[in-house]
Amino acid sequence: MRPYSCMNTDELASEYHKVLSDFHRCKAQGLNLNMARGKPSKKQLNLVSGILTSLVASEDCFDGDIDARNYGELAGLPCARAYWADILDCKPEQVFVGGAASLNMMCDIVSRAFTHGLLHSPRPWCQEEKIKFLCPAPGYDRHFQIGEFYGAELITIPMTPEGPDMDMVEEYVKDPAVKMIWVVPKYSNPDGIIFSDEVIQRFAHLKPAAPDFAIIWDNAYGVHEFKGDYVPFPDILSICEKAGNPDMVYEFASTSKITFAGGGISCMAASVANINFFTGVFGVQMISYDKVNQLRHVRFLQNKAHTLGIMKLHASVMAPKFEVVSRYLNEQIAPLGFAHWNDPKGGYFVSLFTMPGTARRVWQLCKEAGVTLTNAGATYPYGNDPQDSNLRIAPSLPPVEELEKAMEVLCTCLKLAALEKLQNH
Repeated sequence: MRPYSCMNTDELASEYHKVLSDFHRCKAQGLNLNMARGKPSKKQLNLVSGILTSLVASEDCFDGDIDARNYGELAGLPCARAYWADILDCKPEQVFVGGAASLNMMCDIVSRAFTHGLLHSPRPWCQEEKIKFLCPAPGYDRHFQIGEFYGAELITIPMTPEGPDMDMVEEYVKDPAVKMIWVVPKYSNPDGIIFSDEVIQRFAHLKPAAPDFAIIWDNAYGVHEFKGDYVPFPDILSICEKAGNPDMVYEFASTSKITFAGGGISCMAASVANINFFTGVFGVQMISYDKVNQLRHVRFLQNKAHTLGIMKLHASVMAPKFEVVSRYLNEQIAPLGFAHWNDPKGGYFVSLFTMPGTARRVWQLCKEAGVTLTNAGATYPYGNDPQDSNLRIAPSLPPVEELEKAMEVLCTCLKLAALEKLQNH
């Protein structure tokens, strides 16, 4: 195999007809495979189904003297707050335990900011002339959708191998209209980047013009290694406190990819002042989240050490799938020289950069051949990838044998789109 850039016109034409024939064979298989979202597989869900029987009698429903079946404890059961504090290396009083989705809590934070303001807001955000959110990209599409839904102006911040471009972040926060930044600091979605210590320190020492500037620290993959040992990660709350910005960061996590997707528990970790503020705010809309589910999770997951043992079981399922993705890309695409991708050790995604101007075409070709990918452009604000190059690959859901077929289709479509571009088809 030779790089496409080294082929002459006749060689490209010959390669095009060969790859086109391969594509028609892929279509003829009548596949219906999905690599669009980072869903745990059935095998992973079976690994943790013991959670269903972690509470078996009425006497199991107590956290000390607190009956989890009854009203109260809006910020979460003490044992659940202690569990998340153990996971995140913070203090129980800095934790508010929520329902199944951390994304729901993030959206609630933004909603309250617009209607009533945050702890240090001079006024509700809806009364500001303009609101701007910083969006590291490639990034998580649902973060961008929340900002767009509330009418914020979304500003793209390029990702680097160390994390977001902090020179740009530090410059943009001088604008008082810049109120928020969304980040996934460990195994970022989709690039799989772990923020460097320098980047974390620069976040903590930001000097924003807006007194209520908020860092949404979405620590969704904090314990999600699938290759190698657990990588400890700094506690952003204590770092911000030492930097004189204790109320600037809101950290989120959930068990969505530890236990049941859509049936777990989530948390927000923040300064005690922020926890007290939002306990009052959330108290308007609810008595508490589902404390029985909180207790069920604590009994099953126990603590950080036991949870990391469960994550080793998840890793035994996940690692072979990422190995399939790596093998196909390295064998079929790397020698051709028109694409590059990350090689993550944790998280749920592979970030693939194909030939500029072809990502949407690859997505379309894959769809025609029966393989569903995350929409091209979804990893950028407004769905607009300026290079039309990035694709997010989510290999977790299909069994390995189906993933092999999906990767064969993807590699064929990558080649075909690149050859079309080179030949101006």
